[in-house]
Amino acid sequence: MNNPDIPQKAPYAVDVEAGKSYWWCACGKSKSQPLCDGSHKGTAFTPVEYKAEKSEKVWFCGCKHSANKPLCDGTHKKLPD
Repeated sequence: MNNPDIPQKAPYAVDVEAGKSYWWCACGKSKSQPLCDGSHKGTAFTPVEYKAEKSEKVWFCGCKHSANKPLCDGTHKKLPD
């Protein structure tokens, strides 16, 4: 199985707008982290949609290993250095 790149071992804080969809990068290759820029093309990864129910700050996973994708669940604290 392919493992995603780890762009950072911390979440990304993003202000989202109610009703808007955001496409979270699952491969870790996007230059527009934490959102998809199409860099996954040719890989086994696909972006994950996050539909904002309300306007607020959310914490998108930066290590790409969260069990609660696309949001951070603290998994980055358990990854090896």
